[in-house]
Order: sequence, then structure tokens, then C-alpha cells
Amino acid sequence: MASLALTSPLAVKIPSYLSSSSSSLFSRSSISFTATESPFQFSVSGSAKCNLAKSLKLGNGRIPMINETTIPKFFDSSRLEKSESVSRNNTKLKLFSGTANPALSQEIAWYMGLELGKISIKRFADGEVYVQLKESVRGCDVFLVQPTCTPTNENLMELLIMVDACRRASAKKVTAVIPYFGYARADRKTQGRESIAAKLVANLITEAGADRVLACDLHSGQSMGYFDIPVDHVYCQPVILDYLASKSISSEDLVVVSPDVGGVARARAFAKKLSDAPLAIVDKRRHGHNVAEVMNLIGDVKGKVAVMVDDMIDTAGTIVKGAALLHEEGAREVYACCTHAVFSPPAIERLSSGVLQEVIVTNTLPVAEKNYFPQLTILSVANLLGETIWRVHDDSSVSSIFL
Repeated sequence: MASLALTSPLAVKIPSYLSSSSSSLFSRSSISFTATESPFQFSVSGSAKCNLAKSLKLGNGRIPMINETTIPKFFDSSRLEKSESVSRNNTKLKLFSGTANPALSQEIAWYMGLELGKISIKRFADGEVYVQLKESVRGCDVFLVQPTCTPTNENLMELLIMVDACRRASAKKVTAVIPYFGYARADRKTQGRESIAAKLVANLITEAGADRVLACDLHSGQSMGYFDIPVDHVYCQPVILDYLASKSISSEDLVVVSPDVGGVARARAFAKKLSDAPLAIVDKRRHGHNVAEVMNLIGDVKGKVAVMVDDMIDTAGTIVKGAALLHEEGAREVYACCTHAVFSPPAIERLSSGVLQEVIVTNTLPVAEKNYFPQLTILSVANLLGETIWRVHDDSSVSSIFL
């Protein structure tokens, strides 16, 4: 059984490139944590500075699962030197957080050496959303961090009103940072007389006044085309790959598994980063929304460690049934990796049933304490988003992060 990543409400998984073992890469100045009652809320003083612009050094005494050349150069030391001189008084970059995932927003601000902007968000008795910026954003480059997760419609409406408030406050540019893009699965018509809600939401964000969207691991790449404004698509694979590289698994024993045919391209790209590991595909037939039936397996997993890769885990029916099939086909261990931990009921019961060795997710969505289970590992994407925000603000290349 893998080591437990979340053994208490205040245990937060920090990526290895923010750990003390990466001292050659990072130096910290006066960084302190103050734990609160919330499992992921903490306050931070000081800033993190990158000393070297080089690939992370990974190795565990086994055959390396990831070649150093495949690790993206997250950090540009010449750019990160700015973080030491950035202050709230002289920067034109403003970072604000909605109520959907304030902990992630705080981590992003910590990485960037900024403070979160002051904003008041309230709910009236009838459920209407009220937003007021508590500081000037005139002529500023504003970034609003708000995933449209559960409750989806409330968080989406809150984002739209935040964008409108910034536009009416004369912000120079407004970027909607959406770690999880709700309605992304409604990206096409599969039956007659269906809506394409992903396009509708894209129109709403555009009409609200956003100048750019920054999103993480969209359900399908074509969703970027629904926007009439620029979209920066951030891939969270490097964070998960870095974590997997720290585990004592030989690359010769590894096989990457796509839980459905639609995720083959994602799984293939993931496998190439894992020393070009072999690929297997679970063929499933879906009979209804949130209902999946596993049919058969394409590929060989006998005696191997299977890593299932998907963009999200919702009710966990696809992942768990796929994992059961992999065990039937002789897989030694099964890991599940995804970016978005939606975890709609009965996902927790299914994921904690013991069929999975470990469930690896990121913090694009907040995971409630009641949804913790022993096999769960949560990785932070804050530094990846922070780096992307800096590059968008500096008009630098974003795609080069993932080369």
C-alpha cells in the first residue's frame, strides 16, 4: 500500500520541486505557515525564488520513469527575480480570488510573491451574488481565480460578476483563471435536441468582459475554439509525472491505461513522458450519464503496474470498473491519476473500496475533509498556474513551459 498522503485534516501534499530536498533549485526567505481550521488554508510570509533555470533532478535508484529532458523548465530565473521586488504598490498585476477555491488562490499568490487583492463577495438572502473590489484596478492586468465547480451555477455566476466588476472599474485587461471549467463535457451533440452548454458558457464569459481565459486540462481540446478570446490551456501532467517519478517503480513494469477510447491521446502523451511506457485501453460502453459499463481490455497488463490517466473523476464508475478489469487481467497494482477531483457521490465509496493502490489528483478543485480516504494523494498546481500567470502578464511564451 502506498504511503498515505492525507493522514490528517492539515496534511497537504507539496510537490517535490517545492520541498526541502530541492534546495538546489529553491531558496526560501522567511516562509512560515499558520494552520487554520480549514484543511488547506494557511498564511504565508516571504517569497520563493528560483536559483537555477534547469530541469529537476529526479532519481530513486531504479530505472528512471521520466527522462530529465522531458521535465518542463517551469522556472525562468531571470523572471522570478522580479518576485523579490514586487510590491502591492508598484505592480500593475492584480490577483483576486473567488470563493470556490481560496486555498489554491493563496498558494498561487505565495508563489508569485504577491498578496491577494481585496474583494468583498456576499450572498443576499434570495441567493443573488454581490461583488465589490476593495482596491483600485484602474489600468491593471487583473487575474481572477475561480473554478466553476460545485455548486457550479453559483460559482459560474460569481465569476461573471467578478469579471463585470473589474471591467467597470477600468481594468486594462481581465483574465479569468478557471482551474476547472464546468460544463466542459457538454461540448457536442450526441443526440438530437441537445444543447452545447460549453459554447454557451464560453459566450457568457466573453460577453461579461473577459479578455483572456486560462484553463487547466479541458475535457476536450476543441472547447478552446468556443471562445472568441485567447485561451491558454495549462496541462497539469508535469505535476503528476514529477510525483510518479519519486515512487519506486521500474519503468519496465509500467503500463499506462486509458479508461476509455476518448482519452487515448491524453494517455499516449502521458506514456511518452514515462520513458515511452506501453499503452493499454479500456473499452467501455456508456448507457447513460454517469453510468459506465466496462467491456474489455486492449493491451497487456499482466504482472505490471497500471497507471490509469483521465482528466477528471466524477462518480468514479469508469475508473473503478476499469481498475477491476485490470486486476482480472493480471495487473499487479493499479494507480489512478487525474487532474480534477470532482468526486460526486458515490465516488468516495468506490475509490476507497481497495481496488486502487493510490488515487492521485490535483487541487484544481477543493476536496472536502469528509471526502478524504487513505488512498488519496493531492498535488498542488499552484506554482504551475503562478508561472503561467507571470508569463501571460509578461507577454512570454506559455507553451514553452511544457516542452
